[in-house]
Amino acid sequence: MTSSSGAPVPSGPESTVKGTPDVIVYTDPRSPAAEAYRTLRTNVRALIRPAGGAPLRQILMTSAGADEGKSEAIACLGIAFAQAGMRVVIVDADLRRPAQHLRFNLPNSDGLSNLFGGATPRTPTLQPTAVPNLHVLTSGTEPESPADILASSDLDRIMDHAGRDADLVLIDCPPICAVADASVLSTRVDGVIVVVGAGVVKRDLARHARAQLDAVRANVIGLVVTNAPYNERTFASYYEESPGRSAS
Repeated sequence: MTSSSGAPVPSGPESTVKGTPDVIVYTDPRSPAAEAYRTLRTNVRALIRPAGGAPLRQILMTSAGADEGKSEAIACLGIAFAQAGMRVVIVDADLRRPAQHLRFNLPNSDGLSNLFGGATPRTPTLQPTAVPNLHVLTSGTEPESPADILASSDLDRIMDHAGRDADLVLIDCPPICAVADASVLSTRVDGVIVVVGAGVVKRDLARHARAQLDAVRANVIGLVVTNAPYNERTFASYYEESPGRSAS
C-alpha cells in the first residue's frame, strides 16, 4: 500500500517487519504532524550547520518529565533527516525506559548497554531500518546503574564508532528532571534539544529542566513543543486547492 504521496505505508502484518518505523512521519507522510517535523528539520539543520562554525553532529534530545513525546520526536526527526539524504544514527541512551527498538520494530537483546566494560572493546552494532540512510543503536539489556555506565570513559569511544559514517547522531535519553543520566550525557555531546509537551509539563518543571542543563553548562540549541494545536482548516485547504487537485 502507498500513501497519496507515493511513499510506502505499512499496514496489517507489514507494520511489524523488522526495521519498519511505527511513527507518523513514515506511516502518514502527508499529515500535519509529518509536515511539522519537516519544518523542524529545516530549523534544526540551520542550528547544526551554523554559518562559519563547525557542524554539530551529536545532538541529545531530552525532556523535563515523562510522556512529553521525546522518543517519538527523535524517531520522526531522524526519519525526516534521512529522507532528506543525510546519514543518520539514532542512539537509544534511555537505558531505563527504552523506546526506539519499539518505534522501529527492532530486537533489543544487544545494544548500547552491552558495549561497556569487557577486556576487548566492541564495535557498536547499528541496525538498519526500512528508511534508507537511517540506522539505530538500541539500548540493549537494562544495566544495574545506567548513570554510572553512561559516565564511563567508554562512552566517547562508543559514540565515535557509532557516528563515524554518519552526518548526524540523535541521542534519546531519560527526562532531565527524573534521573541524572541526561545531565551526564548533556556535557558530552555537541548540542541539546529540549522537548516540551504542550499541556503535559508544568511551566515550573520546564524551567527547572533548563536550570539543570545550565548548571552543567550544556549547549542547549533549541526547544521543541509537542502536542501543540494546529489550524486544521488551513492545512486541509492547502491540499484541496494545490495544483492538480480540485477543491471540494
